[in-house]
Amino acid sequence: MTFKEMVSAVRTRHEALLSRKNIPEEGGNGIYTRYKYPIVTAEHTPLEWRYDFNEQDNPYFMQRIMMNATLNSGAIKWNGKYVLVVRVEGADRKSFFAVAESPNGIDNFRFWDEPITMPEDEIPGTNVYDMRLTKHEDGWIYGLFCVERHDDSMPNDLSAATATCGIARTRDLVNWQRLPDLKAQCQQRNVVLHPEFVNGKYALYTRPQDGFIDAGSGGGIGWALIDDITHAEVKEEAIINARHYHTIMEVKNGEGPHPIKTPEGWLHLAHGVRGCASGLRYVLYMYMTALDDPTKVIAQPGGYFLVPQGEEYIGDVMNVTFANGWIADGCDDAPHGGAMHSMDDKVYIYYASSDTRMHVATSTVARLVDYCLHTPADGFTTGASVENIKALIRKNKK
Repeated sequence: MTFKEMVSAVRTRHEALLSRKNIPEEGGNGIYTRYKYPIVTAEHTPLEWRYDFNEQDNPYFMQRIMMNATLNSGAIKWNGKYVLVVRVEGADRKSFFAVAESPNGIDNFRFWDEPITMPEDEIPGTNVYDMRLTKHEDGWIYGLFCVERHDDSMPNDLSAATATCGIARTRDLVNWQRLPDLKAQCQQRNVVLHPEFVNGKYALYTRPQDGFIDAGSGGGIGWALIDDITHAEVKEEAIINARHYHTIMEVKNGEGPHPIKTPEGWLHLAHGVRGCASGLRYVLYMYMTALDDPTKVIAQPGGYFLVPQGEEYIGDVMNVTFANGWIADGCDDAPHGGAMHSMDDKVYIYYASSDTRMHVATSTVARLVDYCLHTPADGFTTGASVENIKALIRKNKK
Protein backbone atom coordinates (compact mmCIF):
# COMPACT_ATOMS: atom_id res chain seq x y z
CA MET A 1 0.00 0.00 0.00
CA THR A 2 1.10 3.55 -0.63
CA PHE A 3 1.45 6.00 2.23
CA LYS A 4 -1.81 7.70 1.30
CA GLU A 5 -3.60 4.36 1.15
CA MET A 6 -2.32 3.41 4.62
CA VAL A 7 -3.45 6.74 6.02
CA SER A 8 -6.88 6.39 4.41
CA ALA A 9 -7.34 2.85 5.74
CA VAL A 10 -6.41 3.84 9.30
CA ARG A 11 -8.70 6.87 9.25
CA THR A 12 -11.61 4.79 7.92
CA ARG A 13 -11.23 2.18 10.66
CA HIS A 14 -10.90 4.86 13.32
CA GLU A 15 -14.02 6.71 12.21
CA ALA A 16 -16.00 3.46 12.12
CA LEU A 17 -14.98 2.79 15.73
CA LEU A 18 -15.84 6.29 16.94
CA SER A 19 -19.24 6.35 15.25
CA ARG A 20 -20.28 2.79 16.16
CA LYS A 21 -23.71 2.66 17.78
CA ASN A 22 -23.77 1.05 21.20
CA ILE A 23 -26.38 -1.61 21.89
CA PRO A 24 -28.07 -2.27 25.26
CA GLU A 25 -27.70 -5.83 26.46
CA GLU A 26 -30.80 -7.92 27.03
CA GLY A 27 -31.70 -9.43 30.35
CA GLY A 28 -29.79 -8.09 33.29
CA ASN A 29 -30.74 -7.67 36.94
CA GLY A 30 -33.35 -4.90 36.71
CA ILE A 31 -31.09 -2.44 38.50
CA TYR A 32 -29.16 -1.15 35.50
CA THR A 33 -28.60 -1.75 31.78
CA ARG A 34 -25.19 -2.69 30.45
CA TYR A 35 -24.07 -2.09 26.86
CA LYS A 36 -22.41 -4.34 24.32
CA TYR A 37 -19.36 -2.25 23.45
CA PRO A 38 -16.79 -0.38 25.52
CA ILE A 39 -17.26 3.36 25.12
CA VAL A 40 -13.61 4.48 25.20
CA THR A 41 -10.55 2.35 24.44
CA ALA A 42 -6.93 3.06 23.58
CA GLU A 43 -7.98 2.82 19.94
CA HIS A 44 -10.38 5.73 20.43
CA THR A 45 -7.51 8.15 21.09
CA PRO A 46 -6.86 10.59 18.24
CA LEU A 47 -4.65 9.31 15.44
CA GLU A 48 -2.64 12.53 15.63
CA TRP A 49 -1.49 11.53 19.11
CA ARG A 50 -0.05 8.27 17.79
CA TYR A 51 1.03 8.66 14.17
CA ASP A 52 3.41 10.99 12.38
CA PHE A 53 1.53 11.91 9.20
CA ASN A 54 4.63 13.26 7.47
CA GLU A 55 5.55 10.72 4.78
CA GLN A 56 9.17 11.82 4.63
CA ASP A 57 9.67 11.34 8.38
CA ASN A 58 7.48 8.25 8.71
CA PRO A 59 7.49 6.37 5.39
CA TYR A 60 6.18 3.13 6.95
CA PHE A 61 3.37 5.00 8.72
CA MET A 62 4.25 3.62 12.13
CA GLN A 63 2.74 4.58 15.46
CA ARG A 64 5.41 6.79 17.02
CA ILE A 65 3.60 7.00 20.38
CA MET A 66 1.47 4.05 21.42
CA MET A 67 -1.47 4.15 23.83
CA ASN A 68 -2.06 1.27 26.22
CA ALA A 69 -5.34 1.88 28.04
CA THR A 70 -8.19 4.26 28.82
CA LEU A 71 -9.65 3.86 32.29
CA ASN A 72 -10.95 5.35 35.56
CA SER A 73 -12.63 8.46 34.20
CA GLY A 74 -14.22 11.36 36.01
CA ALA A 75 -17.53 12.48 34.49
CA ILE A 76 -19.61 15.64 34.21
CA LYS A 77 -22.48 17.02 32.10
CA TRP A 78 -20.96 20.04 30.37
CA ASN A 79 -22.51 22.32 27.73
CA GLY A 80 -25.13 19.68 26.98
CA LYS A 81 -22.55 16.95 26.38
CA TYR A 82 -21.56 13.90 28.43
CA VAL A 83 -17.93 14.55 29.26
CA LEU A 84 -15.29 12.21 30.64
CA VAL A 85 -11.89 13.22 31.95
CA VAL A 86 -10.21 9.98 30.99
CA ARG A 87 -7.10 8.48 32.49
CA VAL A 88 -5.12 7.61 29.37
CA GLU A 89 -2.08 5.39 29.86
CA GLY A 90 0.66 5.37 27.25
CA ALA A 91 2.91 2.46 26.37
CA ASP A 92 5.49 4.10 28.66
CA ARG A 93 3.22 3.43 31.68
CA LYS A 94 2.66 7.15 32.26
CA SER A 95 -0.94 8.24 32.70
CA PHE A 96 -2.35 11.61 31.72
CA PHE A 97 -5.76 13.24 31.59
CA ALA A 98 -7.72 13.87 28.40
CA VAL A 99 -11.29 14.96 27.74
CA ALA A 100 -13.68 12.86 25.66
CA GLU A 101 -17.27 13.90 25.00
CA SER A 102 -20.41 12.24 23.67
CA PRO A 103 -23.76 13.65 22.53
CA ASN A 104 -25.74 10.88 24.25
CA GLY A 105 -23.49 9.40 26.94
CA ILE A 106 -23.37 5.85 25.56
CA ASP A 107 -21.45 6.05 22.26
CA ASN A 108 -19.72 8.42 19.82
CA PHE A 109 -17.16 9.52 22.42
CA ARG A 110 -14.50 11.69 20.81
CA PHE A 111 -11.43 13.17 22.44
CA TRP A 112 -10.67 16.85 22.40
CA ASP A 113 -7.68 17.78 20.25
CA GLU A 114 -5.05 17.78 23.01
CA PRO A 115 -4.60 16.16 26.42
CA ILE A 116 -4.98 18.29 29.53
CA THR A 117 -1.87 20.20 30.55
CA MET A 118 -1.90 19.75 34.31
CA PRO A 119 0.34 22.17 36.22
CA GLU A 120 2.73 20.63 38.75
CA ASP A 121 2.73 20.90 42.52
CA GLU A 122 5.94 22.11 44.21
CA ILE A 123 7.24 18.54 44.01
CA PRO A 124 6.51 17.16 40.51
CA GLY A 125 4.66 13.87 40.35
CA THR A 126 5.88 10.89 38.37
CA ASN A 127 2.35 9.81 37.52
CA VAL A 128 -1.18 11.19 37.94
CA TYR A 129 -4.47 9.35 37.57
CA ASP A 130 -8.09 8.62 38.56
CA MET A 131 -9.60 12.10 38.66
CA ARG A 132 -12.88 12.68 40.49
CA LEU A 133 -14.77 15.71 39.17
CA THR A 134 -16.97 17.86 41.40
CA LYS A 135 -18.92 20.95 40.35
CA HIS A 136 -18.84 22.61 43.75
CA GLU A 137 -21.11 25.07 45.46
CA ASP A 138 -18.28 27.64 45.38
CA GLY A 139 -18.56 27.89 41.56
CA TRP A 140 -15.42 25.95 40.58
CA ILE A 141 -15.12 22.52 38.98
CA TYR A 142 -12.58 20.58 41.04
CA GLY A 143 -10.51 17.61 39.97
CA LEU A 144 -9.06 15.48 42.75
CA PHE A 145 -6.64 12.79 41.65
CA CYS A 146 -3.84 10.53 42.80
CA VAL A 147 -0.27 11.78 42.49
CA GLU A 148 2.34 9.05 42.58
CA ARG A 149 5.99 9.62 43.41
CA HIS A 150 8.90 7.34 44.23
CA ASP A 151 9.39 6.77 47.95
CA ASP A 152 12.85 8.25 48.37
CA SER A 153 13.11 6.78 51.87
CA MET A 154 13.69 3.45 50.09
CA PRO A 155 16.25 4.39 47.41
CA ASN A 156 17.09 0.79 46.47
CA ASP A 157 13.48 -0.26 45.91
CA LEU A 158 12.28 0.95 42.53
CA SER A 159 8.73 -0.22 43.31
CA ALA A 160 8.42 1.83 46.49
CA ALA A 161 5.95 4.65 45.97
CA THR A 162 3.89 7.24 47.80
CA ALA A 163 0.37 8.42 47.01
CA THR A 164 -1.02 11.86 47.71
CA CYS A 165 -4.17 13.65 46.60
CA GLY A 166 -3.61 16.27 43.93
CA ILE A 167 -6.12 19.12 43.72
CA ALA A 168 -6.84 21.29 40.69
CA ARG A 169 -9.76 23.46 39.62
CA THR A 170 -11.10 24.86 36.39
CA ARG A 171 -14.01 26.76 34.89
CA ASP A 172 -13.79 25.35 31.37
CA LEU A 173 -12.06 21.91 31.61
CA VAL A 174 -9.22 23.36 29.51
CA ASN A 175 -7.31 25.70 31.81
CA TRP A 176 -6.51 24.21 35.19
CA GLN A 177 -5.28 25.93 38.33
CA ARG A 178 -3.18 23.57 40.43
CA LEU A 179 -3.55 23.87 44.19
CA PRO A 180 -1.16 22.37 46.73
CA ASP A 181 -1.55 18.64 47.31
CA LEU A 182 -3.68 17.56 50.23
CA LYS A 183 -1.75 17.30 53.47
CA ALA A 184 -2.57 14.25 55.59
CA GLN A 185 -1.04 12.04 58.25
CA CYS A 186 -0.99 9.03 55.92
CA GLN A 187 -1.10 8.19 52.24
CA GLN A 188 -4.31 9.01 50.34
CA ARG A 189 -5.14 7.44 46.96
CA ASN A 190 -8.91 7.93 46.71
CA VAL A 191 -10.18 11.34 47.77
CA VAL A 192 -13.51 12.82 46.66
CA LEU A 193 -14.85 16.34 47.18
CA HIS A 194 -18.44 16.60 48.42
CA PRO A 195 -20.38 19.05 46.17
CA GLU A 196 -21.72 21.22 49.01
CA PHE A 197 -20.26 23.05 51.96
CA VAL A 198 -20.84 21.27 55.27
CA ASN A 199 -20.90 23.56 58.29
CA GLY A 200 -19.29 26.20 56.08
CA LYS A 201 -16.35 23.93 55.20
CA TYR A 202 -15.21 21.81 52.28
CA ALA A 203 -15.90 18.12 52.90
CA LEU A 204 -13.78 15.22 51.67
CA TYR A 205 -14.34 11.50 51.40
CA THR A 206 -10.92 9.99 52.08
CA ARG A 207 -9.28 6.57 52.08
CA PRO A 208 -6.47 6.50 54.66
CA GLN A 209 -3.87 3.81 54.09
CA ASP A 210 -0.51 2.88 55.55
CA GLY A 211 1.20 2.17 52.25
CA PHE A 212 0.90 2.73 48.53
CA ILE A 213 -0.97 -0.56 47.93
CA ASP A 214 -2.07 -1.81 51.35
CA ALA A 215 -4.71 -0.04 53.38
CA GLY A 216 -3.14 -1.52 56.52
CA SER A 217 -4.74 0.14 59.53
CA GLY A 218 -6.90 2.34 57.28
CA GLY A 219 -10.41 1.40 58.32
CA GLY A 220 -12.42 2.30 55.23
CA ILE A 221 -13.94 5.40 53.64
CA GLY A 222 -13.18 8.43 55.76
CA TRP A 223 -14.66 11.91 56.18
CA ALA A 224 -12.80 15.14 56.81
CA LEU A 225 -13.74 18.82 56.89
CA ILE A 226 -11.31 21.30 55.34
CA ASP A 227 -11.11 24.99 56.22
CA ASP A 228 -9.30 26.17 53.08
CA ILE A 229 -9.30 24.19 49.83
CA THR A 230 -6.35 26.26 48.55
CA HIS A 231 -4.25 24.85 51.41
CA ALA A 232 -6.12 21.66 52.17
CA GLU A 233 -5.11 19.68 55.22
CA VAL A 234 -6.76 16.72 56.93
CA LYS A 235 -6.54 17.39 60.65
CA GLU A 236 -9.31 15.07 61.82
CA GLU A 237 -10.69 12.07 59.97
CA ALA A 238 -13.57 9.74 60.84
CA ILE A 239 -14.43 6.45 59.13
CA ILE A 240 -18.01 6.51 57.82
CA ASN A 241 -18.03 3.29 55.75
CA ALA A 242 -15.90 0.59 57.30
CA ARG A 243 -14.20 -2.51 55.97
CA HIS A 244 -15.37 -5.92 57.25
CA TYR A 245 -13.97 -9.44 57.39
CA HIS A 246 -15.09 -11.87 54.67
CA THR A 247 -16.90 -9.27 52.60
CA ILE A 248 -16.33 -7.60 49.24
CA MET A 249 -14.43 -4.83 51.07
CA GLU A 250 -12.22 -6.92 53.29
CA VAL A 251 -8.89 -5.60 51.97
CA LYS A 252 -9.91 -1.99 51.24
CA ASN A 253 -12.69 0.22 49.96
CA GLY A 254 -12.94 3.72 48.53
CA GLU A 255 -15.46 6.31 47.38
CA GLY A 256 -16.03 6.47 43.62
CA PRO A 257 -17.53 9.73 42.26
CA HIS A 258 -19.14 12.32 44.51
CA PRO A 259 -22.61 11.26 45.71
CA ILE A 260 -25.89 12.14 44.00
CA LYS A 261 -28.46 14.11 46.01
CA THR A 262 -31.96 12.57 45.95
CA PRO A 263 -35.15 13.17 47.93
CA GLU A 264 -34.40 10.00 49.92
CA GLY A 265 -30.75 10.70 50.69
CA TRP A 266 -27.29 10.82 49.14
CA LEU A 267 -26.55 7.98 46.70
CA HIS A 268 -22.95 6.72 46.90
CA LEU A 269 -21.01 4.51 44.51
CA ALA A 270 -17.84 2.93 45.87
CA HIS A 271 -15.38 0.12 45.21
CA GLY A 272 -14.53 -2.78 47.44
CA VAL A 273 -11.47 -5.02 47.28
CA ARG A 274 -10.90 -8.54 48.54
CA GLY A 275 -8.12 -11.04 48.07
CA CYS A 276 -8.66 -14.27 46.14
CA ALA A 277 -6.57 -17.00 44.51
CA SER A 278 -6.04 -14.88 41.38
CA GLY A 279 -5.06 -11.72 43.26
CA LEU A 280 -7.18 -8.73 44.23
CA ARG A 281 -10.79 -8.56 43.07
CA TYR A 282 -12.25 -5.06 42.66
CA VAL A 283 -16.03 -4.70 42.58
CA LEU A 284 -18.49 -1.82 42.86
CA TYR A 285 -21.04 -1.39 45.63
CA MET A 286 -23.54 1.26 46.75
CA TYR A 287 -24.72 2.85 49.95
CA MET A 288 -26.86 5.83 51.00
CA THR A 289 -26.39 8.53 53.61
CA ALA A 290 -28.84 10.95 55.21
CA LEU A 291 -29.63 14.24 53.46
CA ASP A 292 -28.97 16.24 56.61
CA ASP A 293 -25.85 14.27 57.54
CA PRO A 294 -23.72 12.85 54.69
CA THR A 295 -21.72 10.84 57.25
CA LYS A 296 -24.72 8.83 58.48
CA VAL A 297 -25.24 5.62 56.49
CA ILE A 298 -28.97 4.89 56.18
CA ALA A 299 -28.83 1.96 53.75
CA GLN A 300 -26.22 -0.38 52.29
CA PRO A 301 -27.17 -3.38 50.16
CA GLY A 302 -25.21 -6.51 50.94
CA GLY A 303 -22.66 -7.67 48.39
CA TYR A 304 -21.60 -6.14 45.12
CA PHE A 305 -23.49 -3.87 42.73
CA LEU A 306 -21.45 -4.45 39.56
CA VAL A 307 -18.58 -6.82 38.72
CA PRO A 308 -16.59 -7.74 35.60
CA GLN A 309 -18.66 -9.63 33.07
CA GLY A 310 -17.43 -11.65 30.08
CA GLU A 311 -14.53 -9.95 28.31
CA GLU A 312 -14.46 -7.25 31.00
CA TYR A 313 -12.61 -9.75 33.17
CA ILE A 314 -9.60 -9.69 30.80
CA GLY A 315 -7.06 -6.87 30.72
CA ASP A 316 -3.92 -5.38 32.17
CA VAL A 317 -5.11 -6.01 35.73
CA MET A 318 -7.59 -8.88 35.73
CA ASN A 319 -10.85 -9.10 37.67
CA VAL A 320 -11.35 -5.36 38.22
CA THR A 321 -14.24 -2.94 37.92
CA PHE A 322 -13.57 0.60 39.03
CA ALA A 323 -15.68 3.75 38.82
CA ASN A 324 -14.91 7.35 39.69
CA GLY A 325 -17.47 9.05 37.45
CA TRP A 326 -21.23 9.08 36.97
CA ILE A 327 -23.72 11.59 35.59
CA ALA A 328 -27.29 12.10 36.76
CA ASP A 329 -29.31 13.93 34.13
CA GLY A 330 -31.90 16.55 34.95
CA CYS A 331 -29.87 19.32 36.59
CA ASP A 332 -27.93 20.74 33.64
CA ASP A 333 -28.42 24.33 34.78
CA ALA A 334 -27.88 23.65 38.48
CA PRO A 335 -25.32 25.89 40.17
CA HIS A 336 -23.40 22.91 41.57
CA GLY A 337 -23.23 19.14 41.69
CA GLY A 338 -25.21 18.92 44.92
CA ALA A 339 -28.51 19.97 43.33
CA MET A 340 -31.50 17.80 44.17
CA HIS A 341 -32.24 15.20 41.51
CA SER A 342 -35.66 13.92 40.52
CA MET A 343 -36.40 10.24 41.00
CA ASP A 344 -37.02 10.05 37.24
CA ASP A 345 -33.55 11.31 36.31
CA LYS A 346 -31.40 8.93 34.29
CA VAL A 347 -28.01 7.95 35.69
CA TYR A 348 -24.99 7.11 33.53
CA ILE A 349 -22.48 4.98 35.44
CA TYR A 350 -19.01 5.05 33.88
CA TYR A 351 -16.75 2.19 34.88
CA ALA A 352 -13.46 0.70 33.77
CA SER A 353 -12.84 -3.00 33.35
CA SER A 354 -9.53 -4.62 34.24
CA ASP A 355 -7.63 -1.29 34.04
CA THR A 356 -7.99 -1.36 30.25
CA ARG A 357 -11.16 0.20 28.83
CA MET A 358 -14.23 2.29 29.73
CA HIS A 359 -17.87 1.15 29.78
CA VAL A 360 -21.25 2.62 30.65
CA ALA A 361 -24.27 1.25 32.47
CA THR A 362 -27.51 3.21 32.76
CA SER A 363 -30.17 3.33 35.44
CA THR A 364 -32.43 5.89 37.10
CA VAL A 365 -32.35 7.62 40.46
CA ALA A 366 -35.55 5.77 41.40
CA ARG A 367 -34.09 2.35 40.59
CA LEU A 368 -30.85 3.02 42.47
CA VAL A 369 -32.68 4.35 45.52
CA ASP A 370 -35.03 1.36 45.47
CA TYR A 371 -32.04 -0.98 45.19
CA CYS A 372 -30.34 0.64 48.18
CA LEU A 373 -33.39 0.89 50.43
CA HIS A 374 -34.90 -2.54 49.76
CA THR A 375 -31.95 -4.88 49.28
CA PRO A 376 -30.97 -6.75 52.47
CA ALA A 377 -27.80 -5.60 54.17
CA ASP A 378 -24.85 -7.94 54.70
CA GLY A 379 -25.37 -9.80 57.96
CA PHE A 380 -21.70 -10.85 57.97
CA THR A 381 -22.43 -14.58 58.47
CA THR A 382 -23.66 -17.48 56.38
CA GLY A 383 -26.61 -17.87 58.74
CA ALA A 384 -27.71 -14.28 58.19
CA SER A 385 -27.44 -14.68 54.41
CA VAL A 386 -29.60 -17.83 54.48
CA GLU A 387 -32.22 -16.07 56.62
CA ASN A 388 -32.40 -13.24 54.05
CA ILE A 389 -33.05 -15.79 51.29
CA LYS A 390 -35.67 -17.65 53.36
CA ALA A 391 -37.44 -14.38 54.17
CA LEU A 392 -37.72 -13.63 50.45
CA ILE A 393 -38.99 -17.16 49.77
CA ARG A 394 -41.69 -16.78 52.44
CA LYS A 395 -42.71 -13.42 51.02
CA ASN A 396 -43.02 -14.87 47.52
CA LYS A 397 -45.11 -17.81 48.76
CA LYS A 398 -47.69 -15.35 50.01
